[in-house]
Amino acid sequence: MASNKRMKGVSVTLPVYTFNFATPLTGKKANDSDHTHKWTIGLRGFHSDLSFCIKKVVFRLHDTYPNPVRTVEEPPFEIHETGWGEFEVLVKVHFHPAANEKAAQLYHHIRLHPYQDDPAGGAWPKDKPVTCFLYDELVFNEPTETYYQILADNNVVGSSGLPLRKYTGKDYAIPPFSIQMEQEELDRLEKAQREVNQQILQLRQRKAVLEQEKVSGN
Repeated sequence: MASNKRMKGVSVTLPVYTFNFATPLTGKKANDSDHTHKWTIGLRGFHSDLSFCIKKVVFRLHDTYPNPVRTVEEPPFEIHETGWGEFEVLVKVHFHPAANEKAAQLYHHIRLHPYQDDPAGGAWPKDKPVTCFLYDELVFNEPTETYYQILADNNVVGSSGLPLRKYTGKDYAIPPFSIQMEQEELDRLEKAQREVNQQILQLRQRKAVLEQEKVSGN
């Protein structure tokens, strides 16, 4: 029996990511002669198509697009377009009624250009899509009992949801996020904090020496 009763003190986190892929248009340009790229934007999870918990995703494009509000009601939660400029897209996530939750709002900046060399060291290959991934989390505080069970049945409860290791293959559509990447970032932050603390200590010691020299000089 479905229950809308809230589970006090319980919080469940579902990792997700928004993405876009972009490639230059070749040959005859679609729709508008000013358009330079074709691109895809979407929302995904790490182990599922998210349809078990999401009813629909609404993408709010730039107002210059015809029908800028695009609604996708089944996976894959993504849309395909062409254009010439980069802009921010509002991604509004609507959950199934069992969640009894307000829609979540995410933001993704459409990226068309690499702004960097290829990781291999050369110029960015013309036939290689430009990718942009943004990590986010859908947090359900005190979910309903029914929705909690839906999340549990899909291995969301009690799991980080992230892959253990970084992906090292060549599939551009796979995001870089992983537990390994998270730990490496924490290690970098810890190292940087140690270095800052060491510099502060050295400056304090230097200050003490200068103050002592000043007193001695008097």
